[in-house]
Amino acid sequence: MDQNEAIVMGSSSSTPSLLSDLDLHLIGEGRHHRLYERFGAQVTDRDGSMGVNFLVWAPNARQVQVVGDFNDWDGRRSEAKVIQGAGVWEIFIPDAKPGQRYKFRVHDSLGVWHDKADPFGFAAELPPLTASIITDFNSFHWDDGDWLRLRRESDPLCGPMNIYEVHLGSWQKGQGRTHGWLDYPYLARRLADYCHRMNFTHVELMPVSEHPFSGSWGYQTVGYFAPTSRHGTPDDFAHFVNYLHQQGIGVIIDWVPAHFPKDEHGLAKFDGTALYEHVDVRRGEHPDWGTLIFNYGRNEVRNFLIANALFWIDRYHIDGLRVDAVASMLYLDYSRGDEDWVPNELGGRENLEAIEFLREVNVAIANECPGVVTIAEESTSWPGVSRPVSEGGLGFHAKWNMGWMNDTLTYMQREPVHRSHHQSDLTFSLIYAFTERFLLPLSHDEVVHGKGSLIAQMPGDLWQKFANLRLLYAYMWMHPGKKLLFMGNEFAQWKEWNHDDGPQWELLDFKSHRGVQQLVADLNLLVIENPALSELDFNADGFEWIDCLNGEDSTLVFLRKGSGDKEPLLVCCNFTPVVRYDYRVGVPKSGFWREIFNSDSELYGGSNVGNYPGATTLGESHHDRPDSIAVVMPPLAVTIFRWENE
Repeated sequence: MDQNEAIVMGSSSSTPSLLSDLDLHLIGEGRHHRLYERFGAQVTDRDGSMGVNFLVWAPNARQVQVVGDFNDWDGRRSEAKVIQGAGVWEIFIPDAKPGQRYKFRVHDSLGVWHDKADPFGFAAELPPLTASIITDFNSFHWDDGDWLRLRRESDPLCGPMNIYEVHLGSWQKGQGRTHGWLDYPYLARRLADYCHRMNFTHVELMPVSEHPFSGSWGYQTVGYFAPTSRHGTPDDFAHFVNYLHQQGIGVIIDWVPAHFPKDEHGLAKFDGTALYEHVDVRRGEHPDWGTLIFNYGRNEVRNFLIANALFWIDRYHIDGLRVDAVASMLYLDYSRGDEDWVPNELGGRENLEAIEFLREVNVAIANECPGVVTIAEESTSWPGVSRPVSEGGLGFHAKWNMGWMNDTLTYMQREPVHRSHHQSDLTFSLIYAFTERFLLPLSHDEVVHGKGSLIAQMPGDLWQKFANLRLLYAYMWMHPGKKLLFMGNEFAQWKEWNHDDGPQWELLDFKSHRGVQQLVADLNLLVIENPALSELDFNADGFEWIDCLNGEDSTLVFLRKGSGDKEPLLVCCNFTPVVRYDYRVGVPKSGFWREIFNSDSELYGGSNVGNYPGATTLGESHHDRPDSIAVVMPPLAVTIFRWENE
């Protein structure tokens, strides 16, 4: 018998290891991208006997048992055997069946027993219970083949991407509840209907991986391979994704490889030692969140995370991963004092192991999952975040534009009378707009921790607050970059987001809130129907200033352009409550420019000042353009024009 074919015992039967020589070789190198097909609880047929094979990595354990419903939680009846040289423990249990609960009982190097959830557990008990649940992935039938084929054949970043960020636990309340939570099938129907109505092309889910504390919003993950049981079973979550795909809506999930919590049943000191984390707290503990940091320099840990990323794409057909807290991964001194961090081997502050990990996971997804996107939440000026690894970048497909978000919100929070002195807050983003493939986020982070809702952050009286918010959204949607908006913002909810309450849907009884909701839906539709607003989001050829220097009037005028000979859109922005009559604007083409959008329309709750049906050129050059039009710029509003052949 080959030395790698260890005999493992379960109940009274013995079977060869589920791991082949190739598996062991790839595991040793940290390159086994399908670890989830071997580790954890695998429902399998061994010599005509159906059962479950359990496999876990615990190299420093003295002994490992499997306890669960199948053995009355008596680990003495199910003692795993170690595969020599691999640090892996394995046992096949014929009596185990899908739906049963289990844990690994680990005897650590100090002689202490710990009951641990399965790091590869595919389902988990409803918190605060912590056991893993045996899952059979062959029970769900997918029928989203057309969606997956189109995904493989296209680049989603070359087209419209209007993302609706959702916290499933608080998005809506109502029927279809399981243990107080809306279930995945019910959420799928309601969310798909709403996205269609609002013209969102994608949803981004705050972490759905299992987490013990609801107040962490999912960002303190314990069950990296388990959709949270709060909303149902793994099949229910598969149904959720499948249904949204059938309705033409992409699904992006937040993925958290930056840190994990210290919960006793989780990854922390899994075999009694710092297995997934660093030993040195200066590298292994996150000071802001009270969590542990993965040891990216360890092959097995890197492999665990890369396999996890691929797992969600493979088993649940996820269309994209938004990677949380990338900045905290890139810098060894992130949020640390001078004495609280350890330089890298070159004496610098860069986390070289994390950088290599991010590149490796992005390359794996690009090579194995065409059409799937990775998006970095990265808040610094790290170069090349969205540049391919082959060109020296990190390999993400896109990066959140946190600079644009901060500058724009700072500007919009100012009273309009003071905005003339801060024009550069708006124009600065276009200096670097095409250095990365940017996504513009107004996410949950902008409406929590005392910041207030977006409309509450706007200055002025009630009318001006709504007008400013409509102005902010219209300007954002016209700015180069893909778009993301957090739930509740689309109808101007007044309260800061609370995960226990969710959005204030009752506000839609008021015309002013319905107007903002309609504005967002129409802006999304403009992006979908006009290639000028999506095709060249990451290319300087897709944008052209007409006038960015009129700080005195706080106005901006620019063109958004598509590829080839597609007609551009002319965008006029007025960031003051003063109506600008007979405002001269240079245009690239003579003829009739039809007004196709006005955020001051009474349809959205505005004062209905505008240019209907449009403006005809005057035969006079202006702004270094061959011709010009005279327009009315409504107060605190954006107007959009498209050239037509009269």
